[in-house]
Amino acid sequence: MSLTPYVFDATRDNFDALILGNSQRGLVLAHFWSPKAGPCMLLMPRLVKLAADYAGRFLLVMVNTEELGQRARGLGVTSVPTVKFFLRGAAVHTIHGAESDATFHAALGRFLASDQDRLRINALRLHQDGDSEAAIAVLARIAVDNPGDLAVAADLAKLLTLAGRPGEALDLLAALPAPARAQDNIAGLLAHLELIEAANQDPDTDADTPEARLTRAARALFDDQPEQALLELLEIARLAPTFRDDIGRRAMLALFGMLGGEHPLTRQYRARLAELSV
Repeated sequence: MSLTPYVFDATRDNFDALILGNSQRGLVLAHFWSPKAGPCMLLMPRLVKLAADYAGRFLLVMVNTEELGQRARGLGVTSVPTVKFFLRGAAVHTIHGAESDATFHAALGRFLASDQDRLRINALRLHQDGDSEAAIAVLARIAVDNPGDLAVAADLAKLLTLAGRPGEALDLLAALPAPARAQDNIAGLLAHLELIEAANQDPDTDADTPEARLTRAARALFDDQPEQALLELLEIARLAPTFRDDIGRRAMLALFGMLGGEHPLTRQYRARLAELSV
């Protein structure tokens, strides 16, 4: 068998370095095989092709159990073929038998970050290192290329908000399709941004209008008066359910998430909100 740069044969001398050592830097697949087992010989070229197709995103190590049976048994291998996935020095997944390519692709997808995932992780590291503007620029490019990735949209909105640009964050999330805005990780953040915007508005705060109530609710929340905020939002939900896409109800749900499901205010006002639907 012709080995590619991503495929290695394990020996007694290099076993630990090839599998455990390399797994500290990335994913390693160890194929435990025997020349006496036909399924092993069928699976082997498929795994080699898989390693070539993924072009170094994981290493494939061939472990001949006729030569390294003791090491294999020490890792819980009792039959062949067995493929173990190693990360950070430990086995994190096992596939027994000559499973389909689709099974291996699905398993690899769990442990290998995509190019987009790596860019997103790098952006968050830039933010942690104090370069928020660079992080925002990276996430913005990803968002343009992948408008349907809600995790990127949420991360970008959070960084914009932390950078003192909540208006841009609100515009970003408000432009998402309605089903996306309804997703939990987006809905709460969107409601929070709408409250920030409302807190900075200057309507007649004594007026009995949805706009005034929303501003009072936002200011109460930022003054650490959550019950007063919930009272105002409940009135908006009761009197003006169509105002700003039912912002009263949406903002209450976001506050419940902030307070926690067991908080007394959550239990009290969740019940009162439910009564509006009866």
